[in-house]
Amino acid sequence: MTTVGIDRQLRIRRTLEHLRHGTTDEVGDVLPFGPADFTDPEIARREREEIFGRVPSVVASSGELPEPHDFITRQMPRNRVVVIRQEDGSVKAFLNACRHRGAAIEERESGRCRLFSCGYHRWSYDPDGSLRTVTRTESFGDFDKSKYGLIELPVEERHGLVWMVDRVGAPIDVADWLGPEMDAELASYGLDQLVTFRAEGFDEPVNWKIMQDAFIDNYHIQYAHPNTAAKHVHTNVQTVEDFGRHARMTSARKTIDKWLEEDPGETDLSPYVTDGHFLLPNSTLLRQPDDHYELLTFRPHPTDPGWCRMEMRLLVPSIEASGMPQAKWERVWEKNWEILLQVLHQEDFPLLRDSQLAVSSADMAGMVLGRNEVVNQIFHREIRKLLS
Repeated sequence: MTTVGIDRQLRIRRTLEHLRHGTTDEVGDVLPFGPADFTDPEIARREREEIFGRVPSVVASSGELPEPHDFITRQMPRNRVVVIRQEDGSVKAFLNACRHRGAAIEERESGRCRLFSCGYHRWSYDPDGSLRTVTRTESFGDFDKSKYGLIELPVEERHGLVWMVDRVGAPIDVADWLGPEMDAELASYGLDQLVTFRAEGFDEPVNWKIMQDAFIDNYHIQYAHPNTAAKHVHTNVQTVEDFGRHARMTSARKTIDKWLEEDPGETDLSPYVTDGHFLLPNSTLLRQPDDHYELLTFRPHPTDPGWCRMEMRLLVPSIEASGMPQAKWERVWEKNWEILLQVLHQEDFPLLRDSQLAVSSADMAGMVLGRNEVVNQIFHREIRKLLS
């Protein structure tokens, strides 16, 4: 496994050397693990409390909340929330629950709203969470409305992403969580200048860690995706940098084969690789050669270890930045999105659902991660640290 912080062109050349010699980055030993990691309700409870209730995780892209009063709703592992862009451009997050009797203040997944109100008794709240209206006040009775605003959750916007700690009153410091290497890496990408072309979520009968494992794994491409990704990306050829909590992985695309027998010299090899980023605890950010990004997040179900929420986002240059006519821009990225959906629904999801069924078998025994599954080993190592 490579040391951290090496130049991108050097990383790509290391990956090319792996391809030439039939090798890949490795760690020192295999890593045993067990099916209980994906099925045990007590482990799942501890993950919700000790991971998502303590550390920042991605809840949205900034592009999903482009204007003041734009909002999204999410079921987080511990809380049902609404996230809204404020008048001053900042972002706030609240429990999606009226302070009267707990009814949802917003049922839609996204939209724009200058006033939230519950459908039960029509109490209403301003976008900053303050309680604006109590219906039938003359018979309801007097109380201090300033103490009954929406319950706020810690949220921070950084690098074009919205991060949340899923616990009221918890501290949040995304730069500290990312660490200097990954923070600088994300800063260099200008994600806040990109457009969120599409964002969609899927509830799947799969543990979130089984999902996360699949999308940091370069070992399965040839076998699980023979007619899609395997046509474009080499299998089991990867350079990995371990940043502690997070990791960066460089995977060789098959277009790099032109340099197998030839010294590239000073040629920029960026178009011949995909750079992946594992962001602990539950996100994968893929940088494609034309500098668009795919962001994948995997969130535990609030009670059932056998279910999770998978969210996918396609972050692309704006029409103006791309230089494309609007019709072409829409056609290009719509086609890209449809390909991603096809791979998810026809290949990834069926395989992973079967994996969850298998690990839930009564007599399922121990399993093992290989030396070549470097990022998966980093993921499981760091999850164990958080739970310890």
